[in-house]
Amino acid sequence: MAIKKILHSEENDMNDRADKQEFVLSQITDSLGQRDFSGYNLSGISFVEVDLSGVNFTGADLRNANLSGAILTSAKLDRANLIQANLRKAHMHEASFREANLTDVDLRQASLCGAIFFDANLTDSNLQEASLCDTDLQKANLFQANLTETSLIEANLFQANLTEAVLCGANLLEANLNQANLTNADLAWANLTQANLKEANLQETNLRNANLDRAIMPDGKIKQVQIFCFS
Repeated sequence: MAIKKILHSEENDMNDRADKQEFVLSQITDSLGQRDFSGYNLSGISFVEVDLSGVNFTGADLRNANLSGAILTSAKLDRANLIQANLRKAHMHEASFREANLTDVDLRQASLCGAIFFDANLTDSNLQEASLCDTDLQKANLFQANLTETSLIEANLFQANLTEAVLCGANLLEANLNQANLTNADLAWANLTQANLKEANLQETNLRNANLDRAIMPDGKIKQVQIFCFS
């Protein structure tokens, strides 16, 4: 009897999810349809490769949602719950994720140029090979995040928590890491040319083979890398 109740409950959840998905999709594809889904419970929903440009998901529950390949240009996801969501290869230019929870989210190869992650939680998230050029990551929590070979050109990481984060081969050209916490972070082979590391915490940070040419170091001094020419 208990098993039947559980199965019935799961079936109802699946039907409810399908109904919500059908409703949201019908609204989005209608030129006069609703674009505001703030506060909606959309956990587990699937929007694979769907165009969600400009849609408002502020405070929405998108846990375990599948948004891989979706277009979220200028979408609003402030304070949204995206725990364990799949955003792989999604296009999110200038999207807003202020104070959003992106714990353990798959953002591999995602395009996030100009996006805002102010005070967002990206703990354990996977941003490998993602593009975060000119992205606002001020005060973001990137504890143990995977940023291997990620593009962070001119990204703003002011006071960001990058403790134990992996940034091997990441491109941080002219990135702002002022007062960032890089304790035990791995920046081997990273490009930190002209990056601002003033007052950053580099305790136990791995900077092996990292390019620090003209970077502003924690003490405020500019690192000058000498180049030798042999004839």
